[in-house]
Amino acid sequence: MQWQDQAIILGVKRHGETSVIAEVMTRDRGRHLGLVRSGRSRAMQPVLQAGNAVEVNWRARLDEHLGEFRVEPVTLRAARLMETATAVYGVQAMGALLRLLPERDPHPHLFDALEVILDHLHNPADAGELFVRFELAVLNDLGFGLDLAECAATGARSDLVYVSPKSGRAVSRSAGAPWADKMLLLPPFLSIEGNHAADFDSLSAAFRLTGFFLHRHVYEPRGIEAVTARDGFVQAALKALNPALRTLSGPNGISA
Repeated sequence: MQWQDQAIILGVKRHGETSVIAEVMTRDRGRHLGLVRSGRSRAMQPVLQAGNAVEVNWRARLDEHLGEFRVEPVTLRAARLMETATAVYGVQAMGALLRLLPERDPHPHLFDALEVILDHLHNPADAGELFVRFELAVLNDLGFGLDLAECAATGARSDLVYVSPKSGRAVSRSAGAPWADKMLLLPPFLSIEGNHAADFDSLSAAFRLTGFFLHRHVYEPRGIEAVTARDGFVQAALKALNPALRTLSGPNGISA
């Protein structure tokens, strides 16, 4: 068995004295593991850093075997990803999200989204918005996608400002007013009505939104906790928009 694919390094762990087992997100074959011989060498260590884009050639006798990777560098961005807190935490948090998906299950749109986000993690406002959309995409692929296109109560497609915590569907201002204190806020930049740049308030609401549904549908049923890297990313992204911010939240967003 043999194949070749584009990939992004998610992480590595030691295997023996000189080798590593690399975990990568491939474009056409999803998250995949493979043995890299001499992966701890001086030549390979800089290549096998999280966030780097590579080309992998995988070989194994049988498809279900771990197999071996031959890895060729394509874009070595890991050093730049160490320059900002949003990048450091963002790489770890996105890797954790991808590990929620079954191994070897193809998600080419997530691979493409990951490549885009990795190139924008240095800009906290852009990184925050893209990260939220990435979380929404992962939720959708896990079968828990949110419906933000029309009001769950009236079918209206305008003035959508809430999300029902029960159904995960958008709700208009008028329909949701009687239960506003129980609703989640729909950030304007996620609305279908127009293009809105993320600001501190809308990004805070977005992190609460995705954090709530990830906790309810994914983390709690599986008996796991969100990685601390998500909290680090949330604070770094919001602090860049509001330097006075000093509080760090739990898994569902930020606390006031």
